[in-house]
Amino acid sequence: MIRFLQLAIALFIGFTIQAQDAKKAKELLDEVSAKVKSYDNIVIDFKYSLHNPKENINQESKGNVALQGNLYNLNFMGVTKIFDGKKVYTIVPEDEEITIANFDANDENAITPNKMLTFFNTGYKYSWDIPQNLKGRKIQYVKLTPNSGKDQRKEILIGIDVQTKHIYTVIEVGKNGTKTTLTVNSFKTNQPLSKNHFTFTKSKYPNYYINKLD
Repeated sequence: MIRFLQLAIALFIGFTIQAQDAKKAKELLDEVSAKVKSYDNIVIDFKYSLHNPKENINQESKGNVALQGNLYNLNFMGVTKIFDGKKVYTIVPEDEEITIANFDANDENAITPNKMLTFFNTGYKYSWDIPQNLKGRKIQYVKLTPNSGKDQRKEILIGIDVQTKHIYTVIEVGKNGTKTTLTVNSFKTNQPLSKNHFTFTKSKYPNYYINKLD
């Protein structure tokens, strides 16, 4: 009987700690979301890496993105994507080709860069993970576990700068062993962006082939 009570107490304490950790993690993520939504615009320089030891895949690249509401201008792996609120323009200098497509706001699978800063709001279980000191900055990690068993990601770690409440890194671990890491090199806000920064200007690409999907 005593052993049963000890086990019951241990389980109760364990569940209580887990609930408190989940609450702390969600509260921190809510602060991050609120901070992101408070800015007029955000400009990010980032590093992206993908590693899969089993397949011997190691890739690294850099990019940058400017966000203003739902609008974005993304440069990544030699490709520029511009979303002006209605259409998505994909510019590929290597092929001298531009693809123009309508954006479907009702498509839950549609990915936009600004969702990458708030994707964690629904669909996950939260837990408090390790803190880490990086060059004088305290980075607190929060672990996300997808609710859906169909999700190919095993877990996601979000590293958050405790002082600024900005995302420093996002690490995704796939069920197949693939690990992708997005690390923010610079996070600037309320920048003096040109009014045409999120506008596609056809005259800049006189010799490009334009492929209209819609």
